[in-house]
Amino acid sequence: MAENELSHLPKMDALLARAELAGCGLPYPLVRRAARETLEEARRALLAGEAAQAPAAPTLAARALARARALSRPGLRRVVNATGVVLHTNLGRAPLSPRAAEAVQGAAGYASLEYDLAGGGRGSRTGRVEALLKELTGAEGAFVVNNNAAAVLLMLSVLTPGLGVAISRGELVEIGGSFRVPDIMARSGARLVEVGTTNKTRLSDYTAALDSGAAQALLKVHPSNFKVVGFTQAAELPQLGELARERCVPLLCDLGSGALAAGPFPGEPTVEEAAAWADAACFSGDKLLGGPQAGILLGKAEAIAKIRSDPLARALRLDKLSLAALEGTLMDWRDGVLPPAAAMLGADGETLRRKAEALAALLNPLCPCETIESPGEAGGGSMPGVSLPGWAVALTPAEELERFLRGWETPVIGRIHRGKLLLDVRALLPGAEAVIAAALARWKEGAP
Repeated sequence: MAENELSHLPKMDALLARAELAGCGLPYPLVRRAARETLEEARRALLAGEAAQAPAAPTLAARALARARALSRPGLRRVVNATGVVLHTNLGRAPLSPRAAEAVQGAAGYASLEYDLAGGGRGSRTGRVEALLKELTGAEGAFVVNNNAAAVLLMLSVLTPGLGVAISRGELVEIGGSFRVPDIMARSGARLVEVGTTNKTRLSDYTAALDSGAAQALLKVHPSNFKVVGFTQAAELPQLGELARERCVPLLCDLGSGALAAGPFPGEPTVEEAAAWADAACFSGDKLLGGPQAGILLGKAEAIAKIRSDPLARALRLDKLSLAALEGTLMDWRDGVLPPAAAMLGADGETLRRKAEALAALLNPLCPCETIESPGEAGGGSMPGVSLPGWAVALTPAEELERFLRGWETPVIGRIHRGKLLLDVRALLPGAEAVIAAALARWKEGAP
């Protein structure tokens, strides 16, 4: 029976000649691949007894066209972030500002990456962003690499090789991807010297490590994605800075998220404070700064100069597109413009309520919904333990809608809570509402 049905499948050339495929406008090699895979899939189904008869030619053409369109789309796609998590690691963390995105587009061709337009000779690859970083933070020196893990490794490798580095037991953290501070210290050549306890580390604990000769440097690490509360104590950065200057030992600081004083980040240690006290401090570019993935190093001129001249610095250098995006982001901060992520994190509950009500009014004719309070979070290991007031539009049926919206041409990513699909408005970028409405309009057309 299967053999008879196999003969009813169209030949490849006949399938490709159908108007649906011949006039689809997609590259011919892609369409041919999709047609071949569609025919092979139909053959396998017949031989395995999964299908009783061969699909009709129009059905096969439609399947091949859908497959070709799917193949034509890149795997890295724009999505609508309706999760309420602003710096969502799985969704690319901070969205770029219009200025930063424009800078990336401008640098996509030839660019003045290492060319001095004024002098006509070779220029500094990172000079433009370094100047902006020093202007914004007051740091003596600045340098950038491809992410903060690289910045931590480079900082320790260059400034504390072979030295005992005192760090609080409460700061021996692990972040995403199994990145552990003890492991990176071991790889850098520094010796880990644990001081204090998980919940309480006093300045005297660091002093004792220096006095005993076990430690010759100090390291302060932001816990990033967790927070210890209750019976706690920690030595603050200015205290450690005074101790380091008194004992003439280097003080290093991993800030993790990197909050600028001008941003809406209450309670977070600031980049400016770290630049004032630490010999070298580092933080991520794609978290609270709101820019691209980058590891940003700030500190004393001598320490940063040593880091910049180390051979490892070249292996970890930032590419031109990220440099362009970082420069655009820093220019926003310089000019008093909050990047999108910072603005989202600072949005107040009343503004978000009105935004949710407007979205609900747009969507209600397409799918009955309601607005509800929905606490959000910073995400990306930033502002741990801080719950942000928020609002969302709640829809049902939750699971069916979640699958449909996730599979839409511009995927809409929400979250299911208590049997409802929540579309949180905090992290919606301009135009997101129209994308959601278009998706729900199509869902309504196909709904039973």
